[in-house]
Amino acid sequence: MLAYILKRILLMIPTLLGALTVTFVVIQFVPGGPVEQAIAESRGRTGVYKARGDTDAKQIEELKKLYGFDKPAPVRYVEMLGQFARFDLGRSFSHDRPVWDLIKEKLPVSISLGAWTFLLTYLISLPLGIAKAVREGTRFDAATTLLVLLGFAIPGFVLGVFLIVLFAGGSFLELFPLRGLTSDNWSELSWSARIRDYFWHLTLPLTCYVIESFAIVTLLTKNTFIEEMRKQYVLVARSKGLAQRRVLFKHIFRNALIPLVTGMPAAFIGAFFAGSLLIENLFSLDGLGLLSYESVIRRDYPVVLGSLYLFTLIGLFVKLASDLLYVVVDPRLQFGEVAK
Repeated sequence: MLAYILKRILLMIPTLLGALTVTFVVIQFVPGGPVEQAIAESRGRTGVYKARGDTDAKQIEELKKLYGFDKPAPVRYVEMLGQFARFDLGRSFSHDRPVWDLIKEKLPVSISLGAWTFLLTYLISLPLGIAKAVREGTRFDAATTLLVLLGFAIPGFVLGVFLIVLFAGGSFLELFPLRGLTSDNWSELSWSARIRDYFWHLTLPLTCYVIESFAIVTLLTKNTFIEEMRKQYVLVARSKGLAQRRVLFKHIFRNALIPLVTGMPAAFIGAFFAGSLLIENLFSLDGLGLLSYESVIRRDYPVVLGSLYLFTLIGLFVKLASDLLYVVVDPRLQFGEVAK
C-alpha cells in the first residue's frame, strides 16, 4: 500500500509541472499584460494597450522591474517553481497582497456553497436514484426522469435570473435577499438569528447550484442499481425467497454504491472550486470563481498560476483518495489492479 501511494505521488510531479509549464508558456504570448495595463491606467485609457512614441521608456522599465518582467522568461519560470516548491504562491499584481491571503479570504463563500451543494445533492440524488431503479418503467420513473432532465437542461444562471425576478424583489415577491451570504448587521445578531440569516441568504444561490449537479448523480445511481439488480447473484438471492427489501439493502446496496462512494472525494472538492461564475455574479458572492475570472481579465498572473498550482495539487491528491477508496469499499480489489 505504501509503495503504491509513493508511486502515485511521484507521478503527480510531471502532471503538475506539465500544467504549470503550459499555462506559463501561454501567458507569455497573451497581449495586454500587467505592464501595458498599468501604463494604460496611468493615461486614463481603457481597452487594449498600444505603444506610442511618447511613452516614457524609464517608466516602462520601472514597471517591468516591479512586476518581475525585467528577467528572461526561463529565469522567471525557474523562480516560480522554486516559490511553489516552498508553497509560496507569490503576490498579486492588482491587489498587492499575497495570493494565499486572497484565496483564504474567498474560501468561506466557496466552502459554504460547496459543502451544502455536495450534501444536498447526495441527500436528494441517492434516495431518488434508488427509488427510480426499484420502480423502473413506472409512471413515477418517467415523471421524475422528466423533472430531472428538465432541471439539468436549464442553465443555473437562467434559473438564478428567474428566482431573482420571482422571489428577490424583481417583478413579483421580495422574500429573499439579493446580495451576499449574510446581512450587513450579521455581527449584531444572536446566534439563532445568524443561522436563520445565513440560510435565508443561501437559499436561492444554493438552489441554482443543486439543480445543476444533482441530475447526473441521480441517473448514475439509478443505472448502477439497475445493473446490479440484473446480475446473477441477485436472481439467486430472490430465488431463495429472500424479501425484496433485504436483497436490495444487503446484497445490491454495497456493490452499487462503489462507483458513487469512490467519486465522492472528487465531487466534494469540485463543489468547492468549480463554482459557477455567473451565479456568483448574479447573487454578488465573492468566491474563488469570481477571483479566478478577475485575475484572468486583469492579467494578474501570480493569482492565475498560484490558484492553478493549488487546485491542480488538490485535484491530484483527491484522485489518489478516490482510487484508495475502491480498495476500502471493495477489499477484493488490489492496489496493483487499481493502478492499471
